[in-house]
Amino acid sequence: MTITNKKELLEAVKQSGYALQYASKELKNDKEFVLEAVKQDGWALQYASKELRNDRQVVLEAVKENGWAFKYASKELKNDRDFVLQAVKQDGYALEYASLKLQNDKDIVFQAIKQDRRAVEFVGEELLNKILNILNTL
Repeated sequence: MTITNKKELLEAVKQSGYALQYASKELKNDKEFVLEAVKQDGWALQYASKELRNDRQVVLEAVKENGWAFKYASKELKNDRDFVLQAVKQDGYALEYASLKLQNDKDIVFQAIKQDRRAVEFVGEELLNKILNILNTL
């Protein structure tokens, strides 16, 4: 079932972002429409068009609502240092889906843990080993 009536579906996504999955291809590529969906439920990002999963504003809104929504961001954004830094400041759990390189970036990791201490679970192996080596010398 695909719904193409923007007004009708806009009301639905304001109630549940998951309603985005029933939108037409055109609506899944409509920035205003997708923003409403991800503001209500960040996980709705998975139903957005490929173009909008690479849109900084859309992805940040999704991450703000739910850090794990970063899973559905484009590969480019997951490897964009400045963007990942913004994302982990919104929700430390976004670190889980950052590129491996950025999971080893001490500034990004610090910000992620500062935002949510449980993000330590997603620290890259290389950085974790450096930290452990330092601790072993104390």
